[in-house]
Amino acid sequence: MRNKIRSVRKAKNMTLIDVAKQCNPPTTAQTIGRLETGMRTLSLDWLNRIADALSVDSADLVQLPDQKSLPLMAIFGINGAYAPKKEEIVMMLSPSEDMIAMRMQDSIGDYRYGDELWLEKITPDQSQSALNMDILVPRPDGRFLFGRLIGREDDKIQILPLGAGARQQVIQNPKWIAKVKNLIRNFA
Repeated sequence: MRNKIRSVRKAKNMTLIDVAKQCNPPTTAQTIGRLETGMRTLSLDWLNRIADALSVDSADLVQLPDQKSLPLMAIFGINGAYAPKKEEIVMMLSPSEDMIAMRMQDSIGDYRYGDELWLEKITPDQSQSALNMDILVPRPDGRFLFGRLIGREDDKIQILPLGAGARQQVIQNPKWIAKVKNLIRNFA
């Protein structure tokens, strides 16, 4: 059985030491690392202890045959949306081929720190289906624009970035648009 301890731990921005200290009773970072990599057998007891330490269900830590992943395309921070520094994935049960993910590192509008957004990529021609929805649009140099789609005119879309006092942005011929489909909130 493959486990997803590492991906869940990283998604929660926790180190091996953090997880080891949160275990009841506490353990070592080396033990958690060995359990993550399969160097040590992951018993049901260990699975439950680590799940409690990560504040998730035990089932969230095992790789099931029908689970798929989404590429984490963007992270939203105080300076807007940007590409992650390294390739990351988000696990979900049945993503479509056109799904991507974004993680919130700051709170803005209806979104809180730690929220994961699952977005569906659509073509600019399909942008009418995303009118008055929150969208992510690629910009040059690994940047993105995240906000509410407020209009479309010919090959231009108008986006109102989230936050007080934000000014409308107009993007011409975006490669794609991704509209928010799911909000995953961690209540830990």
